[in-house]
Amino acid sequence: MAEIRERASAALRRRLSGDARRPKTVVVTGASAGIGRAAAILFGSRGDRVGLLARGAEGLSNAADEVTRAGGSAMPVEADVADYDQVELAAQRVESALGPIDIWVNNAFTTIFAPFTEIEPAEYRRVTDVTYHGFVHGTRAALDRMLPRDHGTIVQVGSALAYRGIPLQTAYCGAKHAIQGFTEALRSELLHDGSDVHITMVQLPAVNTPQFEWALSRLDRQPQPVPPIFQPSVAARAILYAADHPRRREYDASFNAAATIAANKLAPGLLDRYLARTGFGAQQTDTPVRAPRPGNLWKPADGVGGTDYGVHGPFSADARGRSTRMWLSRHRAALTGLAATALAAAGAAAATRSVMRR
Repeated sequence: MAEIRERASAALRRRLSGDARRPKTVVVTGASAGIGRAAAILFGSRGDRVGLLARGAEGLSNAADEVTRAGGSAMPVEADVADYDQVELAAQRVESALGPIDIWVNNAFTTIFAPFTEIEPAEYRRVTDVTYHGFVHGTRAALDRMLPRDHGTIVQVGSALAYRGIPLQTAYCGAKHAIQGFTEALRSELLHDGSDVHITMVQLPAVNTPQFEWALSRLDRQPQPVPPIFQPSVAARAILYAADHPRRREYDASFNAAATIAANKLAPGLLDRYLARTGFGAQQTDTPVRAPRPGNLWKPADGVGGTDYGVHGPFSADARGRSTRMWLSRHRAALTGLAATALAAAGAAAATRSVMRR
């Protein structure tokens, strides 16, 4: 309860002193669709200035309009995160237009749904360059600006697949594992230097995004996320919360993600066999592939014929709009206070009964 009172007092002091929350400058990569777009809109809804990085002009333009309608300022920048020079130039442009970057969200990725032996070496490298090196490039561009100011937060959008690989997604899983190791190593360096720049990671479950419509696939049937499926808004809220509370090293955005990570630590061999039996079928619907699929490996899928894929994929009917896990994370202090109060009350009641029995 003391912690809750102190937080309330601090908030009141900030309001009385006029130091209310100021809008922040935020960069979100992969912001033209899906989770990145949902997060950008959510940052905009609280008045933040948002730099949106992606390759697809159509999706970027519409995402920027949605950020503005939500109440924020938006600057769309076409950039391929696999190219460091493009990321660096984008960071320069964002800071020139919107001000010093406070929060950088690395989210952009691409993937291939196929057995490993059906992926060409150049395709594998491309997934790695976008999904892993894109995070490295974004992190470097952010740190080059944040470290001299000793201020800023980097949010890495991860996945339960950063801990547990699954069949048909070897390239993506490898990249997410690499991001996890990179982030842990970098966090230790920042702690060693006593920096007030923070880096945190959000491990996501299966999310209903357009990737299942535009990712390169060599499967016979349409790819799908492995249930339980969550809406992009769940991921966006987790990213926003992590950006505001970056001292915690990692967040699991759902109980399912947390359970997958825990199970892999306890019984990885059992999971190997389980996924060998179920992992192929669970990632495909009953619908045969409609050829040709657009594919966004080498070029953006949006912008072709005015296409804008938006935030959601085709699985909204089966997707959950809330995560109990993240609700508990956001209310942990209050719940801890309530639990402490309940324990104190129970102790007092027990003491009273003991005295009365005497």
